[in-house]
Amino acid sequence: MADNTHTPEPLVSSPWARSLYAGAIAGFTVDLCLYPLDTIKTRLQKVRQSVSSAATATVTDGNLSKTKGPALRQAIRGIYAGLPSVLFGSAPSAAFFFITYDGVKRSLLPSAEEASKTRTFVAHSTASTLGEITACVVRVPTEVIKQRAQAGLFGGSSLRALTDILSLRHAGDPASGTNKRGLFHMIRELYRGTGITIAREIPFTIIQFTMWEAMKNRYARWGKSDEETPSGQIPAAPSAFFGSIAGGISAGLTTPLDVIKTRVMLARREEGNGNSSVRVSDVVRRIMKEEGPSVFWRGIGPRTTAIALGGAIFLGSYQWAFNTLEGGYKKREPDL
Repeated sequence: MADNTHTPEPLVSSPWARSLYAGAIAGFTVDLCLYPLDTIKTRLQKVRQSVSSAATATVTDGNLSKTKGPALRQAIRGIYAGLPSVLFGSAPSAAFFFITYDGVKRSLLPSAEEASKTRTFVAHSTASTLGEITACVVRVPTEVIKQRAQAGLFGGSSLRALTDILSLRHAGDPASGTNKRGLFHMIRELYRGTGITIAREIPFTIIQFTMWEAMKNRYARWGKSDEETPSGQIPAAPSAFFGSIAGGISAGLTTPLDVIKTRVMLARREEGNGNSSVRVSDVVRRIMKEEGPSVFWRGIGPRTTAIALGGAIFLGSYQWAFNTLEGGYKKREPDL
């Protein structure tokens, strides 16, 4: 019996390039679609202001804005505060992630003859961990800028948040010239919260991607479709569904780490810390002392909802883009 197939030519021959382009498309798409939910989550997680200070901030930030347009425009502007920073960072960070993830996975995955659950889990876990560390080079600075704008600092302007950080390069220099100490403060501020971000992303990504890959593999074994990609990848729709399940579970389990990360990234401007460092242990102790342990789960609803939807959009769009760049589907012909 012959299994005749017709394999179309790939649009992009290099698997590295396919990972790059598909990752960039996925990162841009998911952040653009789900940004409002991320803003709500950030505002729920930030340190609570007193009523008087909140009212003062509203008046201070609102006097100028009231003259610029109707309330609806200002509401939309507020919910999308910080969007420019994430649009510049989402595509590169996702591209870096998938280049690393796919490359490491191709190197570590055992062959079909040697396949085992343990080796497969180790391959996916290692690939996702290294991918996240690589992505954080771009993601952390954009997260710092984005969350300060989302929290209402600097009038919700990404540019003003970035300008404030860049101004630190002049710190301690009477001539307002860049010096080594000021440059160090600027870089430290751009990468504030890197440790807790990586500590959050590694367990999140290991859970999400091992679940996603396991569900995809089970689906592929469960029933062969009349259409499959040249490398055996599954279609985008089931990939998106599995990504939603994996993302929602991962998001819920890692919410406490996300709360700590948000507090660390917002600490300098909300607490007047200037250039001083913010230790994760201090943030945790302050939450436990002043607000209680329930705060660690604040924002779990918007976070889980956003990432469940985001998992569908992110991994579904990645699968669609990768399949398309690989050459679409090959048709299975009936056996003769």
